[in-house]
Amino acid sequence: MMASRYNAKEEDGHHSGSAAAGGPGVGKSKKPDNTAFKQQRLPAWQPILTAGTVLPAFFVIGLIFIPIGIGLFVTSNNIKEFEIDYTGDEINSPCYKCSTYSWNDSCRCSVNFSLDQPFESNVFMYYGLSNFYQNHRRYVKSRDDSQLNGDKSSLTNPSKECEPYRMNDKMPIAPCGAIANSLFNDTLELYYLYPNGSKMAIPLVKKGIAWWTDKHVKFRNPAGNNDNLTITFKDNAKPVNWHKPVYELDPTDPDNNGFINEDFIVWMRTAALPTFRKLYRIIQKNKDSLTPTLPRGNYSLEIAYNYPVRSFEGRKRMILSTISWMGGKNPFLGIAYITVGSVCFFLGVVLLIIHHKYGNRSNNADIPN
Repeated sequence: MMASRYNAKEEDGHHSGSAAAGGPGVGKSKKPDNTAFKQQRLPAWQPILTAGTVLPAFFVIGLIFIPIGIGLFVTSNNIKEFEIDYTGDEINSPCYKCSTYSWNDSCRCSVNFSLDQPFESNVFMYYGLSNFYQNHRRYVKSRDDSQLNGDKSSLTNPSKECEPYRMNDKMPIAPCGAIANSLFNDTLELYYLYPNGSKMAIPLVKKGIAWWTDKHVKFRNPAGNNDNLTITFKDNAKPVNWHKPVYELDPTDPDNNGFINEDFIVWMRTAALPTFRKLYRIIQKNKDSLTPTLPRGNYSLEIAYNYPVRSFEGRKRMILSTISWMGGKNPFLGIAYITVGSVCFFLGVVLLIIHHKYGNRSNNADIPN
């Protein structure tokens, strides 16, 4: 019986003998090796889409997404939120006079408002800005992260990315850059107005508003000088638009002063959209009290108006909001789930009708030319 030996290399053009040894007149083959990978013989799986698999998938997605969306939407609507605009661009506005001031001026105004519903649990106070493009490329890059992390060499020689807010009067600026220079510096105070005309200050907590990683990792004060920030920053100039140097942001609390000031840290985390809000204070509920954190009634917002916005047609607002397990008030996610689920369920019904009406036709029907 004749037996033949299979040689994969010979089949691929790799012959033995003198040709394999590089004999004369024989060129090297460019054919890929006879392997499963190079010859595309690896095992593969491809789903076969039939009515029995596609239609249930549409219905399952719809039946899952719609209840989730309804739950998210209802949860978002249960979050209480109150917003008041204090830009002062109208003549009859309480802050109209202050809105004409510049960066170097300071003005005080008050805006009265009423809460129709009490706010339970912790209440978060935000400040909001509109038409402020923190996402501009040059603005986002205008900072020195090494300086903000406590690098002493960056105090004396800030990054060139900070230009034109790198030096002032031939002294290096700390913190340098356009982001730090435009720090939001309005001061907001909230008072409850009693019917007899007296008022009570609402305690506002200023710590715990920044991300933990920002507070303890990304932002640090320069070490040395026995943690005396006045000596540490004595050879640095304050940002051009600031009313006070960085070591006076909160001199009464060493854990909230300098580069680790939480108001400063919150501002340095730039927003993605031109209309945004940033956490300003927290109104904590008294656990031993059964009264709401903010009962219904009249309130007064006392404002130290230091931040001009009319030059770029911006607006300022104060927001009071509660939160839930999904965060702040945002109905978009619930609406998106309901929309996707409804579309999938509708497509499932349409495809089911089409399959029921045309699916039983013979596949051997003649097709006209």
